[in-house]
Amino acid sequence: MLPDELTTRDRWVRRSAAKVPLTSAGMAASSTDPQTWSTYKNAAASTVGVGLGFVLSDEDDVVCLDLDHCLNPLTGQLAPWAAAILRDAGATYVEVSPSGDGLHIWGRASVRQGRRIRRPDGTAVEVYGTDRYIAMTGRRHGSCPSLLADLSAVVSKLTA
Repeated sequence: MLPDELTTRDRWVRRSAAKVPLTSAGMAASSTDPQTWSTYKNAAASTVGVGLGFVLSDEDDVVCLDLDHCLNPLTGQLAPWAAAILRDAGATYVEVSPSGDGLHIWGRASVRQGRRIRRPDGTAVEVYGTDRYIAMTGRRHGSCPSLLADLSAVVSKLTA
């Protein structure tokens, strides 16, 4: 189940297979134009595209940490660097990304400028809080709760 902190906000879009944001009616949506967003209920009921997306906005402090290529889709084994970030994040909503080998860690922090942090091994961590949309899968990772924790300390550590 998705966190209420997300489903009660009218910042939902649909997404194409190529991760292009779409309105519930199938038109182009924008991560910066609230006129193209809808309620969770309307977006979930739409059959446009292949799935849902949530728009991050400066209206609040909802953020997403996008960890690419950190999860073995066959074994569920998490890369050590990603396990450390997940441990630092604590009890917060985490879902498997559409690729099946990444994670989206959801929470709260002040992030006004999104960043892509390239790791020495070539993997990347992306930190977003506004003007982006995140493809949602609803595929909860492990036994994470349906709530958003304070990720301020994790974000500070990653962006230091």
